[in-house]
Amino acid sequence: MTAHPLDSLTGEEFSRTSAILAREHGVDAGWRYASIALQEPPKTAVQAWRDGDPIERRAFVVLWRKQTNEVHEAVVNLTSDAVESWTHVPGVTPNFTIDEYHDCDHAMKADPDVQAALARRGIDVESVLFDVWTYGGAVIPEQWRDRRLGWVDLWMRATPGGNPYAHPVSGLKIVVDMNTMEVLEIEDHHDYGFPEVDAEYVPELRGIAPRTDLKPLEIVQPQGVSFAVDGSEIRWQNWSFRIGFNYREGPVIYQVAFDDAGVKRDVAYRLSFAEMIVPYRDSSFDHYRRTAFDIGEWGLGYMCTSLELGCDCLGEITYLDAVLPDTAGQPWEIRNAVCLHEEDNAVLWKHVDPDTGAEVRRQRRFVVSAHATVANYEYLIYWRFYQDGSIECEVRATGIMVSTPMAQDGDTSATGTTVDRRSYAPFHQHFLVARLDLDVDGDANTVVESDSMPAPITAENPLGLDLHTAATVVESEAHSGRSYSWERQRTWKVTNPGKLNAWGAPVAYKLVPTASFPAMFDESSPVLRRNPVIGNTLWVTRHHDSEMWPAGDYPTQSIDDSHNGMSAWIADDENLVDEDVVLWYVFGIHHITRVEDWPIMPADTISFWLKPFGFFDRNPSLDAPRTATDHCAAPAIPGAQAGHAGHAGHEGHAGHEHHHH
Repeated sequence: MTAHPLDSLTGEEFSRTSAILAREHGVDAGWRYASIALQEPPKTAVQAWRDGDPIERRAFVVLWRKQTNEVHEAVVNLTSDAVESWTHVPGVTPNFTIDEYHDCDHAMKADPDVQAALARRGIDVESVLFDVWTYGGAVIPEQWRDRRLGWVDLWMRATPGGNPYAHPVSGLKIVVDMNTMEVLEIEDHHDYGFPEVDAEYVPELRGIAPRTDLKPLEIVQPQGVSFAVDGSEIRWQNWSFRIGFNYREGPVIYQVAFDDAGVKRDVAYRLSFAEMIVPYRDSSFDHYRRTAFDIGEWGLGYMCTSLELGCDCLGEITYLDAVLPDTAGQPWEIRNAVCLHEEDNAVLWKHVDPDTGAEVRRQRRFVVSAHATVANYEYLIYWRFYQDGSIECEVRATGIMVSTPMAQDGDTSATGTTVDRRSYAPFHQHFLVARLDLDVDGDANTVVESDSMPAPITAENPLGLDLHTAATVVESEAHSGRSYSWERQRTWKVTNPGKLNAWGAPVAYKLVPTASFPAMFDESSPVLRRNPVIGNTLWVTRHHDSEMWPAGDYPTQSIDDSHNGMSAWIADDENLVDEDVVLWYVFGIHHITRVEDWPIMPADTISFWLKPFGFFDRNPSLDAPRTATDHCAAPAIPGAQAGHAGHAGHEGHAGHEHHHH
């Protein structure tokens, strides 16, 4: 296995990091680690690095002292066994952690006041799931603004293995000091009881028999897989890239390149999810503070789960384990956190010639996937690489919606959908921010906004047929924020003006802005002020190694994004022409809740694409192989339809292929 400067930290490196900080700064059990992650070397240093060059390993650490709530950032040099920096950061709250989530659940169960509040409602404390959430700065109670503060949702299981999210304890919230696990206040606002809902989803609990009429579907690759894994590097069908994993972003894809007839051409330096914002659009007592920053306030990597063969990924799978730190700075492992495999994806290209018959190529794609469970919701993430040079990023949302009891039978809510007896699921949005550091044939790039529009009717265009495109160069960070236009079918191209294709146009990759939607917040809303990044579809910034988190380094309990977030980055109006640029694409799910999403949600699937636009001189998949089975390339019969009689052109016919491996 070849070592590389971007390899994620190992378990041993986590342990050594915390040992060095214990030795040098007396970090003991009175502290908690919010995070330890690879301090990535500067991009320029990584690009200059060659196999065999020395590698200096550094960890970037965020930790806080429970007694005083003071936060420190540290850089630990693991190569020289030294602390390079130790910095007190005032006025911020680090991400919450899984350890605290579980500690809070235990502390609430044992708290006499909590037990008494539940007893008054006739609820057994052992049946309750205590689900702690973070506060935004606009809704945090003033007297506890300087605490590490949680608010706790309560959910009840009707039976020991039952669905807790079926039975919200309405109108009851607990405010907790997360450092001491002290209950600061029990807010008892109302009690609408427990509606008689039908919200179990496991067949045994529902008393239903699963279907028996679905026949097995086997995916086999008898000659093995078409990809190669060497350390953190993956190679498949002209693509090469590296994969990393950290507590905050989960999977990270580095150094994406495409082998174009023997020339390795850069496409992207780093692709990841930098933030996820989930505001519940309901200002009632049960929901007004329910705005989650799942990446910045918790960490997508921390919430990734182990994948299982045949359930989560189908086919010949290679798994990668992930190692992350706990709050004591010790390693723990997520086995099979990332799934690598290739998939058949119907037709890549096809034409039926009247004389010579059909030429058709099956499409293969390479998939990097990870699944995260964020309390009630699941997010399934797929980065897919295609033979034609395209990259697709797909997200599926599943899991269980938040629901809320209403006071009376027959009540409805203006901010949600009735999904069960006397229960509604509030409308909400899932905003994801993809950080796309594209380097199209190098890092001297310019972003161009491309609009389509009809030309006016003139003598030369009498039928009004002519359609033109208009290009707007995103020149500087004053113009950084861009909004999608449906009327103009707007797209954005990352061009390299210094490299022209065979036909004289700058080589480019295009962002296809699907799954975008407007924020729908009043400009004065504190929710929007906290993360202005959701106010546009796309942001373009000049690359800086230190600019990673668009809602700020520390969005927990934040009022705005001034602590190293988007507003701060673009304030200096840097030039964006012929520069190393980063795209921040805002997309996701505008979730107007459905009854069919209850009691467990069929996956809601959204995606966006990065597609070559004049990056190649023609279709780069012309050399894709014909399928080996005889009936996929039927010989032409003069005067007859290509293919088998009665099956010509039927997509269903392709299904037979699976019998002929």
